Amino acid sequence: MSAPRPDRATRVSGSYAARVSAARAWLFPGQGSQMVGMGKALANVVTDAARSYDEANDALGFDLRALCWDGPASELERTANAQPAILATSIAAHRAFLAQGLNADDPILLGHSLGEFTALVAGGALDFGDALRLVRKRGELMQAADASGGMAAVLGLDVDAVAAAIGGTEVVVANDNAPGQIVISGPLSALPRAAEALKAAGAKRVIPLKVSGAFHSPSMRAVAPALAEAIRATPFGKLKYRVIANVDAQPHEHASDFVTLLEKQVHSPVQWVASVRRAAGEGATTFIEFGAGNVLTGLVKRILPDARTANLSDPETLREALDLVR
Repeated sequence: MSAPRPDRATRVSGSYAARVSAARAWLFPGQGSQMVGMGKALANVVTDAARSYDEANDALGFDLRALCWDGPASELERTANAQPAILATSIAAHRAFLAQGLNADDPILLGHSLGEFTALVAGGALDFGDALRLVRKRGELMQAADASGGMAAVLGLDVDAVAAAIGGTEVVVANDNAPGQIVISGPLSALPRAAEALKAAGAKRVIPLKVSGAFHSPSMRAVAPALAEAIRATPFGKLKYRVIANVDAQPHEHASDFVTLLEKQVHSPVQWVASVRRAAGEGATTFIEFGAGNVLTGLVKRILPDARTANLSDPETLREALDLVR
């Protein structure tokens, strides 16, 4: 049963005056979800999705649509390109969903790393064009960061066991993604030692990731000042919906909170497990992922096995998502 829709009189300046229940959560993926062809099938049948790529091209001054749809993959995977491409594709999917005219209960929003910027666009706090330019800058900064860092996925251990095993190695937990799926980050020179310690502690696998730096680790503090400047220069509007932040796994009603949170996020761990559980604690039972792939809905099912999930990336999954929420 859906949570009752709050009386509009309970809203103050576009945010909630009191905590309300959200039956649905909207999810927005981060870097790594990119794939050549993403968004094309949906844009071919939904005008609002197609328009998103026109707006993205205008905002960025280059053909992001061609990069998303035709590649090459080597260019799409570059951090400075992948971040605006993923944001644009997620917003295209989100607009396709909204274009169906459903009068949904007020959702709660979550984005994984980069996806937090997308959540703020969907929540009304960031203009789409401004957000594209901001994440393009974020991607450029991260891409240019110290290349002596790296990341790895750890399978088969919980976050506490991972943290204990890598203590003293200069490597830290970067993403608490799901039970048994943790990402670590740190100097490339320290990752082999950390991997050995993790395998000794019972990890099933430690898989190096194809990234250009030690994201969500203290080494990204060098990026923070320039990123903070870009964030402060970007106008923020009022949030229509609450957004759960990666840094503290807490729902935030005020867009101004994210001026600090987005800067801190780049060098802090992504608290995804705690964020998803918090969304459930706020009443969310249905989780819809907007954009390429289904990584986040897969993580949700590992965190909350009874949750209802859908990923919306093409016409077929659009129909499936609509069936789930009708």
